[in-house]
Amino acid sequence: MQTGTKITVGLLCGGRSSEHEVSLTSAASVLREIDRDRFDVIPILITRKGEWMLVDDTEILLAYANKVQAQQNTEENYRCVGLKPVVLDYSHSKKLLAFAQDQQFSRTQEVAMLPRQLDVILPILHGPYGEDGTIQGLCEMAEIPCVGAGIIGSAAGLDKVVMKELFAHHNFPIAPYIAFRTVDWQKREQEIIAEIEAKLPYPLFVKPANCGSSVGVNKAHDRGELVEYVPCAAKFDRKIVVEQGLDVRELECAVLGNDFPEASGIGEVFPGDEFYSYPAKYGEESTTKSPAHGTKAITLRKSTTKIPADVPEAVAQRVRTLAVQAFLAVDCAGFARVDFFMEKSTDKIYVNEINTIPGFTPISMFPQLWQAAGISYRNLITKLVELAMERFKQSASKSYSVV
Repeated sequence: MQTGTKITVGLLCGGRSSEHEVSLTSAASVLREIDRDRFDVIPILITRKGEWMLVDDTEILLAYANKVQAQQNTEENYRCVGLKPVVLDYSHSKKLLAFAQDQQFSRTQEVAMLPRQLDVILPILHGPYGEDGTIQGLCEMAEIPCVGAGIIGSAAGLDKVVMKELFAHHNFPIAPYIAFRTVDWQKREQEIIAEIEAKLPYPLFVKPANCGSSVGVNKAHDRGELVEYVPCAAKFDRKIVVEQGLDVRELECAVLGNDFPEASGIGEVFPGDEFYSYPAKYGEESTTKSPAHGTKAITLRKSTTKIPADVPEAVAQRVRTLAVQAFLAVDCAGFARVDFFMEKSTDKIYVNEINTIPGFTPISMFPQLWQAAGISYRNLITKLVELAMERFKQSASKSYSVV
């Protein structure tokens, strides 16, 4: 509950997706910068198994972000640092329930009410089980404001097939693509290959439909690589998207607001890899293995960004307009980052995808774009909490009653 004039924020991080580490780094950045005079923060770590753990010692996350003692703070050692299992009471109380014993997680254990009531949830979770509407649905059941898009916007924004169908419905320019289920690939692989090659020239991008941070994404230059990379993407999702590779520049735009969202300026990404892959986003110069490339050993080269992007004003305005339209088309709220391609030979703009919980790491484009627009990282977090509470009040005023 509000402590004096403070608002109690439940900061969710970690999660069950392959972007667990990215989430922890983002959350640590939020912990460092959030306005402590206005907010009382309760960090809650969601393990890869789905357990909710109360993080009283925030140094665990801060150390991870600084890559200090990272080996000691691995998933296997979470319980060794004394984290307490908790759950969110979804019976409209907005309270955390703590397990009576710090033993193996069990739904049969007795629980005790913690002397804390949450005013708002800030989910810094990326990918499935966090960015896909699951956490958002839990918050709606608990009747607690949640930063960002609701159930529909979150689910549609994460699922690249649904997202592209919505974009096509609104006549947004999108790159040519083909989508199929992994079970269909297993049954009629040669038929799908023929369909892809008849419609899309190489190179092709092979992606799982429901992942972010370029996890599971690979660039196929020929049929051999296509056949190799589809199973890699299938490790992360039951649906696969194959997109035509274009000779483009990669532009990004941040959106902030609810019913009347505003777009930031435009930023450009210069991938350190052949494309903006997972290692290119988060890696340093070294050779390692990456979830973006299956089990292959790859060389990581750090990507760079430029804000504002060096593009004509007409292009910048087109991108900003499309960013807001995409935000509304997917039924987003609070914040999002919309990614674009600009074809080098024609300056034609393509809407690539929308991210309903964009990264909050120190190198993430979303906070950088708003900082360039005059909104500090700290004030941006405050604005996001305010937008969530504003939207919740609007929804609460329209609740239905049974007569």
